[in-house]
Amino acid sequence: MQTITENISENSNKDGEHILMSLTYIGKNNEENSGIELARTLEHWRRYLMEMDVSSAVAINDHYFIQSFEGSRPAINEVLAKLINEYLSVLPHIVEVEEIDVRKWNGYLIKYLTSSTEDEEYTLKSFSAGADFNPYLMKQTQITGFMQSIFEEKGLTISKDSDIN
Repeated sequence: MQTITENISENSNKDGEHILMSLTYIGKNNEENSGIELARTLEHWRRYLMEMDVSSAVAINDHYFIQSFEGSRPAINEVLAKLINEYLSVLPHIVEVEEIDVRKWNGYLIKYLTSSTEDEEYTLKSFSAGADFNPYLMKQTQITGFMQSIFEEKGLTISKDSDIN
């Protein structure tokens, strides 16, 4: 008699669901996407990412934004496909994609950058091109460092030894 055993964990992991990924991209915020429309868009994405079990951090001003997603490999691929297919005006420029051991973002974090002294300090620490927030002028390490600094100082990131459940 032949016994067939099925390894449930292998079947559930065959699409890479067990692998955590981080994807960071930059984009331009079009002028029509401000005020109420921007608030609606951000709320839509917050709900969608929560359903997908994807964490995110967004730094945005009137002209540009940086967004970082963290989640399972299939979820990140689905989020990127939605972004490309449904938000044609965004034209994301991928800055970094990597496998990660633990998430550093907790939930859906937003930092709206203003011309305040505090925001200019973040910008000056990370940009070599001056105090204006324009991620297109930044290198990948500057972009990821900028995201770390603006969310870490607010206590919004999770230490590398922690785990999100």
